[in-house]
Amino acid sequence: MEHRDENKEGIGGMINPRRYGIERVAYLLMRLSGLGLLAYFIGHIYETSLILKGEVGWSEFLELTQTTEGHVLLAIVIAMCVFHTVNGIRVMLGEGGVGVGKPARPDYPYIPASQNVKHKIGIYSAIVLAAIAMLYGLGVMFGE
Repeated sequence: MEHRDENKEGIGGMINPRRYGIERVAYLLMRLSGLGLLAYFIGHIYETSLILKGEVGWSEFLELTQTTEGHVLLAIVIAMCVFHTVNGIRVMLGEGGVGVGKPARPDYPYIPASQNVKHKIGIYSAIVLAAIAMLYGLGVMFGE
């Protein structure tokens, strides 16, 4: 008889919200959006430095952003920025004790106070606001 180890779910298990909850999804999205914004920041510095090549070098690079792919990429950057900001504010407030409640003795079964309904609403709000901002950005860039 083959024994199946339930802990070997791979990457899919790592991001499975039913197993770990929305907090794990928020953690993963926070890390990914941080890395994405870092990549955008480095690209933006490179793009801005092209002004030293004159108007031709600047214009050639800006043409890349005026494509469908460029617009979609910029909309994703908008969503990452909004999510990272709103979720970061939620985390900072939680670290400061806002919305967490009074500290309690960690008796079994221990449920961390930071994983309460208020913080889950904050996570869902961050996701919804990021989606709205991305859709607005797409509407502006595609002129709809």
